[in-house]
Amino acid sequence: MRVYSFPAIVADDARILILGSMPGVASLEAHHYYAHPRNRFWSILERLCGITGPLRYDARLQLLRAHHLALWDVLHSCVRPGSLDAAIEHHSAKPNDLMGLLRATPSIRRICCNGGTAHSSLRRHFGAALRRDLPSIEVCQLPSTSPANASWSDARQLHAWRRALQSALDIPADP
Repeated sequence: MRVYSFPAIVADDARILILGSMPGVASLEAHHYYAHPRNRFWSILERLCGITGPLRYDARLQLLRAHHLALWDVLHSCVRPGSLDAAIEHHSAKPNDLMGLLRATPSIRRICCNGGTAHSSLRRHFGAALRRDLPSIEVCQLPSTSPANASWSDARQLHAWRRALQSALDIPADP
């Protein structure tokens, strides 16, 4: 079955773009990024921003914008049965207009890929264009917040994400 990603969540002053690969089934059904209850994305972001309890989705999107973060997926659509990135049929993948978004938002200086599939998809579809046209944008791969990535503890995930996002979030490094 062909699945489609969501529109980008981006403000004019975004500094960091967080890229996933493609929303999972729970997210597609809810029409929300990272809707699976065991996905750690929102809990990590809320903890890094000093939020003590879970926020409603609209407040989460406001939190992103307030902290100069943008959110999107590398892929616009693909054929994928289920939710696992490993099930994406790569020959079917159609990328989002990432280069257009980056040109329209020149304040973005870093791309943080949420997991290995997002990172490899970014390299496959945009690696040459990024190196050629926007070489000053830093790209980093973060551990996936997916429930399928159970090998990373909450503390280890939080540390990795803190290091990548601390400049946008204006938070100190780990104590």
